[in-house]
Amino acid sequence: MPATAPVPARAANPPQPDPSWIRAYQGRFVVFEGPDGSGKSTQFRRTVDLAKQHGVRIFEVREPGGTPVGERIRQHILLARADEGLEMGIRCEMLLYMASRAELVEKKVMPALKRGEMVLADRYVASTLAYQGAAGGLAAADISAVARIATRNLMPDLYVIFDIDEAAAAKRLSPLLDRMEAKGAEFHRRVRQGYLEQARHDPARYAVVDASKPEDQVWQSVQRAMIDKTRILPPVRG
Repeated sequence: MPATAPVPARAANPPQPDPSWIRAYQGRFVVFEGPDGSGKSTQFRRTVDLAKQHGVRIFEVREPGGTPVGERIRQHILLARADEGLEMGIRCEMLLYMASRAELVEKKVMPALKRGEMVLADRYVASTLAYQGAAGGLAAADISAVARIATRNLMPDLYVIFDIDEAAAAKRLSPLLDRMEAKGAEFHRRVRQGYLEQARHDPARYAVVDASKPEDQVWQSVQRAMIDKTRILPPVRG
């Protein structure tokens, strides 16, 4: 009787992290950052859902916007991108983002932290350093000086950077690109490098996740990165 060929064993799924880790972020300020097309918005929603499932009070914010003044500023920025007659300089653009951020921090972020909520933000100062700084040409020192005033020097407990190269990110973007997305591969390469440079300078505050992987693998990486950072989180703000 001929021998039966062995059936190859199926690869086991990686163990799922204990989701209770999310409770360590109660009262913390976390920011998701990354180039356009990095998929951070999808992981943002998954993190919010996990927090709610485990009783973590979470406050979501986005930039620019999130307040009446911030939403008006957002409209002006989008209008300037769409109308050639309203093109603005990079310094003006940076200051508008900071004005929106000042309102958001004062009216939304700081009150939520004082209530002991986890604040999860879609973009913060790191975006300005990457887009208007590394890619746009403004000095990081100038941006940081304005940011200290606008945010009252409020720093996130953790930045999660969704890293993806410009070619892979471009495949995920809509063909109907706005003016910033239409600046080309070199602009996006500098944005990516701007994020990675920030992470190299402050590894305790930044976690870099490979965002080129499939969604579920990225989600596993996000959880592992955030779990790892719980060991060195600063004290909760009083």
